[in-house]
Amino acid sequence: MTSRREFVREIGLGALSGLALSSIAAAEGGEASEKASALPTVAFGPHRVSRLIVGGNPFVANSHFSREWNEDMRDYFTPEQVVETLQRCQAAGINTIQARGDYHRILYYLELFQRAGGKLNFIAQTASEMQDVHKNIRVLAAFGAIAVYFHGSQSDKLWLSGRIDEARDYLKTMRDSGVRVGFASHIPEVFDYVESKNWDLDFYMVPFYNLSTRKPKTGESLPANATFGQETFHPDDPPLFCRFIQSTAKQCLAYKIMAAGRKCADQTQAAEAFKWAFARIKPQDCVVVGMFPKYVDQPALNVKYTVEAIKAAAL
Repeated sequence: MTSRREFVREIGLGALSGLALSSIAAAEGGEASEKASALPTVAFGPHRVSRLIVGGNPFVANSHFSREWNEDMRDYFTPEQVVETLQRCQAAGINTIQARGDYHRILYYLELFQRAGGKLNFIAQTASEMQDVHKNIRVLAAFGAIAVYFHGSQSDKLWLSGRIDEARDYLKTMRDSGVRVGFASHIPEVFDYVESKNWDLDFYMVPFYNLSTRKPKTGESLPANATFGQETFHPDDPPLFCRFIQSTAKQCLAYKIMAAGRKCADQTQAAEAFKWAFARIKPQDCVVVGMFPKYVDQPALNVKYTVEAIKAAAL
């Protein structure tokens, strides 16, 4: 059986920079102050959010890559290390985090981060495992989240069971709680449906890949809780989702722009992934990228790649 140490060696540092991709700390650390002032922000209701948002999946050991990578993240991200990572993101110019709204991990980590003087906007995903998701939304609003969005995997399940309109009740609770209202899914048709019905929401969380119904090589449909081996990152998906992003007037936060670490064999490929994404989202849209800086200082190059990609998209 391959050990975690052997697994790390096999995939190499190029892939290990995967979820967020950045530079080696020694090479790029000195640019943090410059990048902090260079990273653009956009209006998000009454707020300003950086066009690069740090994603929370690595903090809860959810790589969408492999069990070995999950274990590596779980070993690395102690509460103290999460705080340090968020501090590094803030120092690099990132001013917003997107993460699931669970109490025992994310809210706890953010509380520690705030006690240490940190300040980031918080865009929260509903925690579908909660006994009362409406209460979860109200707790997230009280905690200080500037926005809450309905969990994409839960949207997928409702769609596949013919009950997608039930999601509107949760969006209404978000609106009543005074936060920005968001919606996510992994199925293109769900976005088309919600848009056609003109649901009361402010933004979409849009993935670059359909991890719910995209058929794998076996020809069988994926379950909504697909495992690593079942998830398919199909090259036809990003253009499909980007067409929706371009078609809607609503703000979109795009995620999995590097296929959860699969499109980052080296730094050139990483930079190209950012350029490809920013060339196809709207000027008011943002990308969400997870940060796992155990091996490299990911926030630094992520900011660098974002700034370069935004400039290239404007040409």
